[in-house]
Amino acid sequence: MTAHNQPVPIGSMVPLTGPSAADGAEFRKGMILAVEELNARGGLFGRPIQPIFADTCRQTAEEVVSAARWLIEKHNVHAIINGYNIGPQNSEYEPIADAGIIYVHSNTLLQHHDTVMSDPARYFGCFMADPADYWYGPGFIKFISWLRDSGQWTPHSNRIAIISGSKPYSIVIANSMAKAAADFGWEVAFGPRIVQTPTHHWRDVIEEVRSTNPAVIANTHFYAVDLAHFQRQFRANPMDCIVYLQYGAMHRTFNDIAQEASDGVIVSSVIGLLRDEMGKRFEARYNARFGEGSTATIGCQSYSNMHHYAVAAAMAGGSGPPGDFEQNRKVAFALKGMIYRSVHGTIRYHPDWQAVVPYPVVTHDPSLGMPHIFYQIQDFRKSLSMIAPEPYNTERFVYPPWMSSRVSAARPVASSNPRGLVGL
Repeated sequence: MTAHNQPVPIGSMVPLTGPSAADGAEFRKGMILAVEELNARGGLFGRPIQPIFADTCRQTAEEVVSAARWLIEKHNVHAIINGYNIGPQNSEYEPIADAGIIYVHSNTLLQHHDTVMSDPARYFGCFMADPADYWYGPGFIKFISWLRDSGQWTPHSNRIAIISGSKPYSIVIANSMAKAAADFGWEVAFGPRIVQTPTHHWRDVIEEVRSTNPAVIANTHFYAVDLAHFQRQFRANPMDCIVYLQYGAMHRTFNDIAQEASDGVIVSSVIGLLRDEMGKRFEARYNARFGEGSTATIGCQSYSNMHHYAVAAAMAGGSGPPGDFEQNRKVAFALKGMIYRSVHGTIRYHPDWQAVVPYPVVTHDPSLGMPHIFYQIQDFRKSLSMIAPEPYNTERFVYPPWMSSRVSAARPVASSNPRGLVGL
C-alpha cells in the first residue's frame, strides 16, 4: 500500500462502558456510518478513513486524557471526532493542543469558551459542535414562557422547582435556569437543589418539592436510568405540574424503564435530530444499518461531526498527522469559515468561542444557529414528539396524563423576550 492510499486514522473517544455507555454506543455507530458513507465516496482524497475507538469509561479527566494520548501516540490520529465526554473539564485539550490536531466534540461545556479564548493560538484545533450547557437554562425558561404565552398551557402559578445532579454540567444548567427565570415572570420556589448523583433514590427530594406546589419541575441530571427512576417515583404520587428532564430522557433506555410513567415528560437537546427530509433519511439509514432499537438522535452527533470535518479537510487540501500544525490550521480555518447544514441543524462556529451558536436564544435566525429542540414523550412506544422551536416543530404540546387539563383561549406567541436573552 502506497502512502497515497494509506488509511487516514481518525480517533474517537467514547464511553463504551460506565454510566453513559448507552450514549457511547450510539456515538460509535454514528462514526461508523459516517466513515462508511465517506469511504464509499472515495474517502479523503482517495485515502480511506479508519476510525479508531478509545473507551472513556466513567469519563474522568484521567480516562479521557489517557484515551487522547493513546490515540495520538499509538495511532497517530489526524483528528479526534466524537460525541460528548462529561467529566474531563477540558483536560484532554492539552495533549491535543501539544499534537496540533483537530478535536471536534459535543461536550456541551461552557468552560470550552473560556479555554479557547484564553489562548486561541494554542487551542486553534478545539471545536465544540454544539452550544454550551449554559444555554439549556435560558432556553428552557424561554420555552415554558412560549407555551404559556401562546395559550398551549395555563400554569396554575409562576413557581418553578429546580433539581440538579452533582455533575458540573447539571449545576451550570440549573443555575442558568434560575438566573433567567425572573426575566420571564417566573419565581424559583425550590432550588436549585443539588442531589448527589448517580442515584435511583428521588422520593425525599420529590416530597420536599411538593410543599412548594410548583407549576414546573425541572431535573437537570442527565443519566437516562436515574431519570427513569425519578419519573416512576414522581408518577407514584404526581403533582399538577410540567416535568422537564434533562437530555437523558431522550434515550430509549429511559422509556424501557419508565414505560407508561414517561408519557407527558418534556426533554430537550441543544443538538438533536430534526424531522425534516434530511433527518428522516438519516434516521432510516441509521436504523437500517444498526437496527430499530438504535437511537439516531444521539448517533447523529458524531455522524455530523465526522462529515463536517471531512468537508473541511477536503477544502484545506487534506488532513495532517500529529505535529503538522500548518496543515491542521488550514483545516481549522475551513471549519470556522463554513456554515454547515447537518441533520440536526446549522453548525456555525462562533469566531471567538469555536462553539456552535444556539437558536433561538442567541440568534433569532434559524439558518445561523443550531436549534434547541424540545420534545415531549406523548406515547412511550412511539418516537418523541418535537414540539419546539418553530419552524422545526412537527407536533404540539399536550397536557401530561397526570395533570389537570386547563383549556384557555389561545394568545399570540410572544415575538420577543422581555429583556432579551440574545448574548446573555
